[in-house]
Amino acid sequence: MPRGPMGHGPGAGRTVEKPNDFGKVMGKLVAYCRNYIPVIIIALILGAAGTIFQIIGPDKLKDMTNTIVAGLPAVVHGRPVMRSIDFGEVGRIAWLLVALYVGYAVLSYIQSWMMANVTQRTAQRLRESISIKINKLPLKYFDKVSYGDVLSRITNDVDAIGQTLGQSLGSLITSVTLFVGALVMMFYNNVIMTLCAIGASLLGMVLMMLIMKVSQKYFAQQQAALGDVNGHVEEMYAGHVIVKAYNGEADSIRRFEKYNADLYESGWKSQFLSGLMMPLMNFVGNFGYVVVCVVGAALAMDGQIEFGVIVAFMMYIRLFTQPLSQFAQAFQNLQRCAAAAERVFGFLEEPEMADESGKAALLGASGHKVRGDVEFSHVQFGYEPGKPIIHDFSASVAAGQKVAIVGPTGAGKTTMVNLLMRFYEISGGSISIDGVDTKSVPRWNVHDQFSMVLQDTWVFRGTVRENIAYAKPGVTDEQIVAACKAVGLDHFIRSLPQGYDTVLDDKSSLSAGQKQLLTIARAMVQDAPILILDEATSSVDTRTEELIQKAMDALTVGRTSFVIAHRLSTIRDADMILVMNHGDVIERGTHEELLAAGGFYADLYNSQFTLAG
Repeated sequence: MPRGPMGHGPGAGRTVEKPNDFGKVMGKLVAYCRNYIPVIIIALILGAAGTIFQIIGPDKLKDMTNTIVAGLPAVVHGRPVMRSIDFGEVGRIAWLLVALYVGYAVLSYIQSWMMANVTQRTAQRLRESISIKINKLPLKYFDKVSYGDVLSRITNDVDAIGQTLGQSLGSLITSVTLFVGALVMMFYNNVIMTLCAIGASLLGMVLMMLIMKVSQKYFAQQQAALGDVNGHVEEMYAGHVIVKAYNGEADSIRRFEKYNADLYESGWKSQFLSGLMMPLMNFVGNFGYVVVCVVGAALAMDGQIEFGVIVAFMMYIRLFTQPLSQFAQAFQNLQRCAAAAERVFGFLEEPEMADESGKAALLGASGHKVRGDVEFSHVQFGYEPGKPIIHDFSASVAAGQKVAIVGPTGAGKTTMVNLLMRFYEISGGSISIDGVDTKSVPRWNVHDQFSMVLQDTWVFRGTVRENIAYAKPGVTDEQIVAACKAVGLDHFIRSLPQGYDTVLDDKSSLSAGQKQLLTIARAMVQDAPILILDEATSSVDTRTEELIQKAMDALTVGRTSFVIAHRLSTIRDADMILVMNHGDVIERGTHEELLAAGGFYADLYNSQFTLAG
């Protein structure tokens, strides 16, 4: 069953995808960020310096406590002895503490700002690199990779890098500094209390690791169950008409309840165990306080330490246990960042189309309009090496001719058109336009010679005017209106709220036929010498088809046209019909000639009308 979107935000317990080679992919990411490395180093140094300020604070608080205690009244031989507190010293220490904590806050802020800037710049560059890369990839790449997967790399994976890289690096450095610094200061103040504090923390860590080990399998089960629920809901929603038509509601509900029960079972266990982590961390901290207070009190009574050491240790025990949970979170985020980076760099390292910047644009050069003579000479092609689907295709098409390509599904009709436009590179032979081999000129120069109307209409978010004049500079309003009148779309457009300035989006009520008419108008405005029509009337009714056919006839005048059609009635007036089967042209001629021959085309044509009758 296909899995739907997880819909599960970041948080504790997420099953983190692990990269195949953490060191290698992080090396690539560092190399990609090399321009920002000095800034990153400065930011990390500032973060570490700020953490040191935070670590010094409790030691100064100890000094303040000892100064205050030294000035308190004391009992000597059973009689109270008055003392005076040195408020000058207390004030100096207090201002030093203020300076330390303000310095910590300022340095932490600067570090966060610098790292956020660097990571978002990196994410911006990655998106730009992916955008450039998409235009350099051959079309065959998208035959094996879904658009959703590419989209996920641009959005989810790049976001994962941007969000986790800065946080993880900064958190890792400050956590290490805090952990080591607190440990050093604890040993500096008292070894015995330090060992007791470490023992209390180790007890908590053992309990935490046991809980994490038990909970991990439930988190994995929860993710799998969540995928089942989302996948089932997505599947049933997409096909709800079929579900109702076949009375499949009961079965659908039964399956959903099973998936939902599985999600509940794994969900409450994983969330319960995850919920134990915070109370457990509080317990470790509180247990550490108790140990420090008890051991510290015994040492103070024995005269081995001053009272201020106990105050300092109560703060250090918190600073010591705090990084323990941050380590795990930082490493988890770095794993996620590396896994995302591996997918992004894997995409950026895909083989590209050959660089053609050195080729001259010979088609339409020096103001000479391309006539549209097309020559296929012994063309061979296969999507996979050693598996040819076009074996030996040859055909000569004179400028202005209308050529129809027909044949059963999988015969190679659309493949021939893709080869003509150089969406794919041929394995052998040649294709030329006006005697110029298409391999000898840049791809964009080849694409400039074509207008296309495909079976799958494409309308982007923008005005009607922008959709029709797509990527064609200098198009006038008169040309746009004339093209829409030619296809019978002008009246409908003028009935829209803003006419030709109406924005087409998800809320637009364009029918499939109207979208097809719009794409035909777009092809008219492009005014290219060669026209490709791939099942252009398949999504419209018979009456609209007649209207489109008239518009097509006007569109094809003076242009070389390649028409791919399953409805053979639409191509009876073609100058040449190429009949393809299994990648080869098995028949060619006019409609009348092919019918008279009584071959494959005649059988195909007659079968359509027999079925229609």
